[in-house]
Amino acid sequence: MAPRNPSLAVLLAQFQLLNNVFAAPMAGVTDRPYRKLCKRLGAGYAVSEMAASNPRVWASEKTSRRLDHQGESAPVVVQIAGGDVELMAEAARFNIQRGAAIIDINMGCPAKKVCQLAAGSALLSDELLVARMLQAVVKAARQEGEVPVTLKFRTGPTRQSRNATRIAEIAEAEGIAMLTLHGRTRADQFNGVAEYDTIAAVKSRVSIPVVANGDIDSPEKARAVLKKTGADAVMIGRAALGRPWIFREIASFLADGVTAAPPTIGEVKALLLEHLTDHYQFYGEWTGVRSARKHIGWYVHHLPQGATFRARMNQLDNCQAQVKAVAQFFEELGDPQDPLPVRNTEEQLAA
Repeated sequence: MAPRNPSLAVLLAQFQLLNNVFAAPMAGVTDRPYRKLCKRLGAGYAVSEMAASNPRVWASEKTSRRLDHQGESAPVVVQIAGGDVELMAEAARFNIQRGAAIIDINMGCPAKKVCQLAAGSALLSDELLVARMLQAVVKAARQEGEVPVTLKFRTGPTRQSRNATRIAEIAEAEGIAMLTLHGRTRADQFNGVAEYDTIAAVKSRVSIPVVANGDIDSPEKARAVLKKTGADAVMIGRAALGRPWIFREIASFLADGVTAAPPTIGEVKALLLEHLTDHYQFYGEWTGVRSARKHIGWYVHHLPQGATFRARMNQLDNCQAQVKAVAQFFEELGDPQDPLPVRNTEEQLAA
């Protein structure tokens, strides 16, 4: 039986995590194919897209996909979202019975459609409700076999009402095993810069592991954030879009201080085609070809002629044509052994 307030070292050992570089949950992005790729490229831990706590949608195609972890390496981490205490507890039980090894509670999503349901980061405005919800979910998870529960949250509802330290203390008292703090308020959405001072303050007030999240986009930034905040791990979200190898770059740099060589044209081509194959198999052709467009766009965004290619590629409506276009694009970039190039300043401004 794992201790109720484990250190990160205990969690790393318990779940055989490779490192302290984590992949953030992102709605519409961190599906099973994406999580598998991130883990293969060095992410020590990857959290699922948030799954609704409302049992009426559990059998829907969308939610069923979000809860599909077939073939995914351990640990399976399921993030649940909702505003009803009992439904959140039941969602924890449901997902644990389906194989979740860790339950993560979403109190960080700032999306209007989530917050309108008094879920996500909207919950931070009611600390009593936060305490009741954490207590209920932790109790349910313990009844299902001492499954750890983690919490992802923001620094507060607004800049004038930051309450991250109080939320963190409540979470620790209720048995939360690990905290992930995105260094922005709900009102900030994704604007401005991350508040690393707030993350440092939270870390100084609790004994459970704290994961720093927000604006970490390079190995050097990851090391600086760990140093400034004292956090136990970093979580990467938007910076990994179209650049999943960032996990191995950061993990390598944190381990030995050596900056990894950029991937080659051939390697990125192979990674993207592998990602697409898994993506199509997961979603089927009609949904797969359409939902893959955003991923392809992220991969080519910073590459020469990427904007032009993305506009043309978005008109393709079958998997075979999409794969052929992607392969041709990378073949025209240069020798497969050459480092992945970046587009020039004029192209970036034009895009």
